[in-house]
Amino acid sequence: MDNRLAFLRTVAPFTVLPDDVLAGVVDLLQEVTYAKPTQLHEQDVSKVRTLDIVVEGAYDTFFLDSAGQQRLPEVYGPGTCYGGMSILLNKKRSLRTVVARKGTRVWQLPRRDFRALCLASEQFFQYFTHKFGQRMLNDEFAHFVKPVNPPEANFLVADALFSRRVDSLEVREIVACPADTPIFEAARRMAAHKVSCLFVTEPGSDRIIGYCTDITLRDTVIAQRRDAAGPVGEVTARPIRSISGAAFVHEAILLMFQTKTRYLLVERDGRFVGFLSRNKLLSDLAQSPFMFIQAVRLAQGTPELKRRWEMVPDIVNQLLTRGVRPEIVNQVITTVADTIALRVIENVLAEQGPAPARFVFMVLGSEGRKEQTLVTDQDNAIIYEDKANEQRELVRAYFLRFAAAVSDELNHIGLHYCSGGFMAKNPKWTHSLSYWKRQYREWMGEASPETVMQMATFFDCRALYGDFTLVDELQSFLAQELSQPLDRFLFYMARNALQYEAPLTFFRNFRTFAQEGQQVFDLKKTMTPIVDLVRVYALKHQILGVTNTGERLARLRERGVLREQEYHELLQAYYYLMGMRLKKQARQLIDDRRAPTNYLDPKTLTQVEQVTLKEIFKVIGDFQLKIKVSFTKSL
Repeated sequence: MDNRLAFLRTVAPFTVLPDDVLAGVVDLLQEVTYAKPTQLHEQDVSKVRTLDIVVEGAYDTFFLDSAGQQRLPEVYGPGTCYGGMSILLNKKRSLRTVVARKGTRVWQLPRRDFRALCLASEQFFQYFTHKFGQRMLNDEFAHFVKPVNPPEANFLVADALFSRRVDSLEVREIVACPADTPIFEAARRMAAHKVSCLFVTEPGSDRIIGYCTDITLRDTVIAQRRDAAGPVGEVTARPIRSISGAAFVHEAILLMFQTKTRYLLVERDGRFVGFLSRNKLLSDLAQSPFMFIQAVRLAQGTPELKRRWEMVPDIVNQLLTRGVRPEIVNQVITTVADTIALRVIENVLAEQGPAPARFVFMVLGSEGRKEQTLVTDQDNAIIYEDKANEQRELVRAYFLRFAAAVSDELNHIGLHYCSGGFMAKNPKWTHSLSYWKRQYREWMGEASPETVMQMATFFDCRALYGDFTLVDELQSFLAQELSQPLDRFLFYMARNALQYEAPLTFFRNFRTFAQEGQQVFDLKKTMTPIVDLVRVYALKHQILGVTNTGERLARLRERGVLREQEYHELLQAYYYLMGMRLKKQARQLIDDRRAPTNYLDPKTLTQVEQVTLKEIFKVIGDFQLKIKVSFTKSL
């Protein structure tokens, strides 16, 4: 017994138990030796009946993917124990597949006695839950642990849509001709190769500059009685769009919808190897979310747009249930909202007549970051070009009418007014380019808690419709301003991000408040520090033109601002919270038939979710400390 007791004192977490308790544990242990390699558990199938303490030899543990390949292998050697997390946090099913090596000797503590120790010692229990929470911050670990119970009917044709690369698709051959080729000759070439898209190159070069389609020939040549002997370069559609063969299929489809292009060149090793046709690609995805987006784009009027928006919660719920990553679900929601807004803008322009000046309609906030949820409202603004004094009032009056009409229509469809007034309908958010430049300078030069909040909203802007060069010019101006000393401005931006405290008490219990008869915390506010803190770093390091939090994190990692571990922890934390938030909102809309909220009752969470959340709060707290040192210490 003395030898067992001495060994047990070296095994975590038995190290936290007093000797008299350990002596009692020793009497409960049963010794088992495996004379040959033996599979003990199959992941998520085998029931774990004992906590196994490895004395000699080792357990080889791993996940098996759909192809039977071992993933995340881990060895449990002498002095380690297996089974605690499975018993406590996975309904007694083994988290991993476990194989005992030949000659392995273990001591087994029955499950009932292990649970009794957990009840008796909070520190002993927290060892396993804390370890599990840390593991869940690893994307790959979380993927294999996460239960996936797909419904029979869903909007996905296959999971492969979200795991396949563009390189796995059959791309179409590029047929091209120089820009100085006569139009009739270009049409003959299309007929000979039986293609509906002909790519156009720079004369004397292989560089592709645009493309000509059947629709181009119909609308631009035949309908306008253009001379077919003229050069095809005169009717070439531009710009071309391309994507890496390493990108995912869903990324290619989203890019097509976002850029309104029907053809996408595929790039591999610095050269174009073929192209994708949107119609061909979508024909293989009959009931996918992307066909739904296509239906939104073709909607005939406001009632149909409203009906389509009301269907989004079902799509979101089914995507999440199927295991699709929250960042992809965000993109789907955003693309649907963008498509609706574009249809509304086009309809309003048709009703009110052409705009009297170049302009760009921008989306801000979560839509600007492509991180929309089902609790969404309008965040938008308009920039229009400067005009002579005598035209200024007329131009402004037009855009205010235009903004009001767009905003009213979006509100009717279900994309509601912004309660804070951050929308183009508010005269404060529809202005000329020169005004916005002055506003930028004022926000940064006279920094205060109020102005940094406005700047934060506008910094997350994304051009949706109109002349995108106006945004480019504003971004260039911002880059110049950011090159000036801006300690005070960054201080207030950082302080704004530090206002939030994780909803945990000193004893790591959830801190809640009363809401409609429940004790809840706010999921949106839980995520806000990550958005705010990443934005501060993006401003400081002039990461412009990128609004998405995940993409900003990637850029910060590339520049060495964030370490690899920091990047992965923040990314996983952010999208874990996003997935939880989206799923709750979808269920409120579908099951409860009530307006969705961001409030969450921790009692409704599983033990796994509670432990993971607590680890996420720790990650956010550590990041806030880094910000505090970096931006506020000197001030």
